[in-house]
Amino acid sequence: MSAIAALKEERVSLAADELIAKALATIPVIERLYARAEKNVSDRVSRDNKLSSELLEREQHITHGLAWLATTIQAMRECLNSASRLMEENKFGPIETLITQIGFGEYLAQVFHGIAMSQGEIIRLSDFGISAQTLLQAMEGPVEAMLAIGNIPENRLALAHYLTSDHGSTIGDAGLDETLEAIRSEISKFAESEVAPYAHDWHLKNAYIPLEVVKGLADMGVFGLTLPEEYGGMGLGKVAMCVVTEELTRAYIGVGSLGTRSEIASELILGGGTAAQKEKYLPLIASGEILPTAVFTEPNTGSDLASLRTRAVQDGDVYKISGNKTWITHPVRADLMTILARTNPNEPGYRGLSMFLAEKPRGDDATPFPVKGLTGGEIEVLGYRGMKEYELAFDQFEVKAENLLGEVEGQGFKQLMQTFESARIQTAARAVGLAQCAIDLARRYANERIQFGKPLLAFPRVSDKIVMMIAETHMARQLTYFSARSKDEGRRCDLEAGMAKLLGARVAWSAADNALQIHGGNGFALEYPISRVLCDARILNIFEGAAEIQAQVIARRLLDGAN
Repeated sequence: MSAIAALKEERVSLAADELIAKALATIPVIERLYARAEKNVSDRVSRDNKLSSELLEREQHITHGLAWLATTIQAMRECLNSASRLMEENKFGPIETLITQIGFGEYLAQVFHGIAMSQGEIIRLSDFGISAQTLLQAMEGPVEAMLAIGNIPENRLALAHYLTSDHGSTIGDAGLDETLEAIRSEISKFAESEVAPYAHDWHLKNAYIPLEVVKGLADMGVFGLTLPEEYGGMGLGKVAMCVVTEELTRAYIGVGSLGTRSEIASELILGGGTAAQKEKYLPLIASGEILPTAVFTEPNTGSDLASLRTRAVQDGDVYKISGNKTWITHPVRADLMTILARTNPNEPGYRGLSMFLAEKPRGDDATPFPVKGLTGGEIEVLGYRGMKEYELAFDQFEVKAENLLGEVEGQGFKQLMQTFESARIQTAARAVGLAQCAIDLARRYANERIQFGKPLLAFPRVSDKIVMMIAETHMARQLTYFSARSKDEGRRCDLEAGMAKLLGARVAWSAADNALQIHGGNGFALEYPISRVLCDARILNIFEGAAEIQAQVIARRLLDGAN
């Protein structure tokens, strides 16, 4: 037995069920610290026992920090829940044990020593008014014992032992049942044969994802994955959506994102559409015959949807829409636009907004918008290509009155809010898939690149990076599955979805950045796919709710519950 293998066996013999017990013992400790942090933040941002918007804004560092603290703790819980399920199924082997030790141990250390909200912003328990003496007392006993067996060099070295073979496999069991594993396998085969070999070329050429690939996804049911069977869908849950999204994004984020617009349109129509609208559009979305796009953002609004200015004025049996939209993904080839516009200019904020199901003919690069009243210009972007981003200008663009979603004005923002949970869960899954792609590229390069007579993987700073990428991706994956299960169970899960998206985006960026560092100078060359992955990862912290907005929403929910 090699020295590494012997060490691995020794660490595992100390762990397994004992590991879970030791980790679980730390949860009450950090929950007490969290309760104290939440109380202190609540006191600082409240007036007359009510949250103050002015104070919430002034105290953004600690309010957003509370969101990150709660997210980190929830990820730790889900890491342990995953480990317990795997143990019950006799699937909690040496690899899973090491990933749990490293991931849980690292996040436990971050709780006590600082959590990165971004590269230059660290939130510490002392920021919440928790004294050093309290922290020292809390670190005794279970916490100290867990840190001693958590993210330590011996465990990282043992997990690195598994990185030297089978480059394409995922390290560790994700905890999927047989049905989900079968779905993952089918999608993975398609992605590996029809997407991965061509993705970088599409990116470099800023080319559209071929319609043959889109058809392949449609044939597998990707666009109707979560739609009820009565509308031509597969009737599967959001966990299945996460599995499919992750595998497709692992090959190319553009392909993994093709289903996002279908998911948003389907949720809008299911939640707010009339019976006729559901019967007309949902089967066509499920089959891939209709490709939707979401048309919400405006040049000067960003996340401030209450300030939308695009107008929709009824004129007989049509609405005429005028205004500007930006950052619209895949509009040229879309057949259906879900447009958020203001129908009542006298209603302030969100109340005057309505949602429309606006049909349009498909265009191409030569004639992007072959329809009266709609023009647009492409926005050149660093990454997230394959569908193309546009600014759109509407000038008396006509939409049938019967295509007002639900045929009721003033419900647009409420209807849109109902889609945010699924959209953010799906975005979290894209982040996990992109992080996994970075891991794949880093492992392959570190195994093949020889420096000073040995592969890069033999150097601890290199293997440590990959090991931490694996551990953090596992944490983000389990938090994402947790949010998806919450949605499948019919529970409100905007908090869980927001946490999954918040953590997933950070993990994806960190993984991509570390993978590029492992490539060295070659990573900076356009010919290497990791250069694409880095650019693609950067957008995840911005769309579907920028990280700062996401943290604000999470904190508000947490503090609303505390008051």
